Amino acid sequence: MQNIARIIAQELNVREQQVNATIGLLDEGSTVPFIARYRKEVTGGLDDTQLRNLFSRLGYLRELNDRRQVILSSIQAQGKLTPELTEALNSADSKTRLEDLYLPYKPKRRTKGQIAVEAGIEPLADMLLADRSLSPEAKAAEFINAEAGFADTKAVLDGARYILMERFAEDAELIRKVREQLQSQAELVSKVMAGKEKEGAKFRDYFEHNEAITKVPSHRALAMLRGRNEGILSLSLDADPGSEASGSVCEQTIIDHLKLNLGSGETDQWLRAVVTATWRIKIALQMETEFVARMREQAEDEAIKVFARNLGDLLMAPPAGAKATMGLDPGLRTGVKVAVVDTTGKLVAHTTIFPHAPQNQWEKSVRTLANLAKMHKVELVAVGNGTASRETDKLAAELLAYVKDTAPNINKVMVSEAGASVYSASELAAAEFPDLDVSLRGAVSIARRLQDPLAELVKIEPKSIGVGQYQHDVSQSQLSSSLEAVVEDCVNRVGVDVNMASAPLLAQVAGLNKTLAKNVVDYRDANGRFNTRKELLKVSRLGPKAYEQAAGFLRISEGSNPLDRSAVHPEAYTLVEGIAAAKGVPVDALIGNTELLRTLNAADFTTEAFGLPTVTDILAELDKPGRDPRGEFKTAKFKDGVEELKDLKVEMILEGVVTNVTNFGAFVDIGVHQDGLVHISSLTDKFVSDPHTVVKAGDVVKVKVMEVDVERRRIGLSMRLDEKPQPAGSKPQHKGHNHGGNKGQHKGGNKPKQGGRQQSNQPINAAMGNAFADAFAKLKK
Repeated sequence: MQNIARIIAQELNVREQQVNATIGLLDEGSTVPFIARYRKEVTGGLDDTQLRNLFSRLGYLRELNDRRQVILSSIQAQGKLTPELTEALNSADSKTRLEDLYLPYKPKRRTKGQIAVEAGIEPLADMLLADRSLSPEAKAAEFINAEAGFADTKAVLDGARYILMERFAEDAELIRKVREQLQSQAELVSKVMAGKEKEGAKFRDYFEHNEAITKVPSHRALAMLRGRNEGILSLSLDADPGSEASGSVCEQTIIDHLKLNLGSGETDQWLRAVVTATWRIKIALQMETEFVARMREQAEDEAIKVFARNLGDLLMAPPAGAKATMGLDPGLRTGVKVAVVDTTGKLVAHTTIFPHAPQNQWEKSVRTLANLAKMHKVELVAVGNGTASRETDKLAAELLAYVKDTAPNINKVMVSEAGASVYSASELAAAEFPDLDVSLRGAVSIARRLQDPLAELVKIEPKSIGVGQYQHDVSQSQLSSSLEAVVEDCVNRVGVDVNMASAPLLAQVAGLNKTLAKNVVDYRDANGRFNTRKELLKVSRLGPKAYEQAAGFLRISEGSNPLDRSAVHPEAYTLVEGIAAAKGVPVDALIGNTELLRTLNAADFTTEAFGLPTVTDILAELDKPGRDPRGEFKTAKFKDGVEELKDLKVEMILEGVVTNVTNFGAFVDIGVHQDGLVHISSLTDKFVSDPHTVVKAGDVVKVKVMEVDVERRRIGLSMRLDEKPQPAGSKPQHKGHNHGGNKGQHKGGNKPKQGGRQQSNQPINAAMGNAFADAFAKLKK
């Protein structure tokens, strides 16, 4: 445990005591949000990002230690565990290094080398390795064993070769040196499969492409891997770029490691052939599989981080607030679904109108909407951004004009539909609206997500919200785990009104789960609203530990204790009462009293239980109790008359909403049913290494149209409003990405040309490429 804590402390650049204390809290069942908010003295102020990283690394290193013990036991049982090997295994800092060391001792099926050893040929291999003056053919004649299948000198020498090949390929130190060599210069080579040029047009940037295997950006790696999986591309590893004899550098690495000092003698030539075979047949394939698998893993990790950042930005988007809202789920032939929800999100009316072709009941639809708006005092109209959204947005605009005298403050907003259909068909939606048509449930979701994006989006599986890059190509379990952590952090950062929250929202509160959340709702339905936080302890199965973790994040407005509507944890109520008593005022007079609170010195109220960080947080919370950390609500205004791709003109200045941020740029919805791409080089006049430092999902931005390709449904945008478009027919500064299909989804294939030489380097060899393809297919399965 001390070793694990030391490693994590070094990685996070924090003190080992902080890590040990945090591990203790996690092992006791404390959640990351609770630790980050209410145990700052214990952890030394580690934030939620540091805690998430610590939690992840703790799991990895514990798995590493468990595997280490299994390996030590296995080698010990074989009677082959030496002090040197024990030290090497104990010092291995990664699973890869651990498995390298274990490889010679790992139980495996009988190999050609083992069969040769059993036939008594190993002494010959040792002789040829040690004495170059021997004649391989002459010496091999002494080891002929027809009964064992070695009837002539050729078979015997082949057996000796297999013995040495396996021995060399299982040398952990040699593998480490080869791996370092490949890391420094190996390139991934991508080529189009014969006859697949037309079918794989979207991958054409990778038809003849190579770049350093360790520096392939996430989006390019996943694009090439997708192309390979679809049978369009072949991938191979070029170990020695620029060399006519591929692999020669790695072969020399093997020779140097073994100190062979080969000359031109007969045995020297035989050993050189053994080294070549070791590299090409054993090590190269192993390294190719390993490096591509590692590239995939790193690309997936980065893609998951991108998705997590975008999801966090989307969940923390400012809410429009508790306003009666009309949700419009656009449609043409099937009509526009209408749902009205009150200030608490409760459905109060619904209908379907048919303003568009073929029915064309435009005026009737406007009157219907106007009557609903007047009847329910609607303040906001949420228009889904799917099919027929701009046509329906026009309808909403006409509604506003129709009611401007009676409802001058009503506004319309375009809202992302991402995931609404998933919610509509879910068991949760069916339970909430059993008698409501699936399509109408979508309108309810659209209205509610305008009121409070976080409260509504938690009902949808995060993967269905669609703000990632290549999200279907990554580890789905790892993606789910990461996104669930983001949802949990966002929900607890904002806090939850226990008397209004849905079960899915409550389930994301630290210390609660689906069962406890349902029990909270059932108790509320049976007994009415909660009046105090302590009343939560009456909920079935909600014990002291769950209460400790959850209480600070659950808010009770208009309850009997004013502190229950704040983020002050119940365990600190006595501290607040002491502060109030010291100032001679009741607790409720302390809350929100900025003038009085500014006169207080946090250090004067610290105790053994509550240190300076906690007291400082409490005073800040008392100043603005229950403050929503989300920003001010803003929305983009799409340009009238620009509703389809054909309406776009180069150099137009438009307003839009950032829907997705990737490592190569940002996608922006400008109201034409197809997101445009602002390439990373066009985000700002300054150099940008990470687009997330400039924009985030949900931002309202102004963009200039730089390029429109109607046929391929591509839009090139720039946030550098003074940037000039490339003249027609000239070579573009960078290529746009293939972002057809779902809005905001990068569908893979095309890429900006940054890094990587566009030249053909000879891969290891064709046979190896085929073998690698088979191996990688198995790995994928």
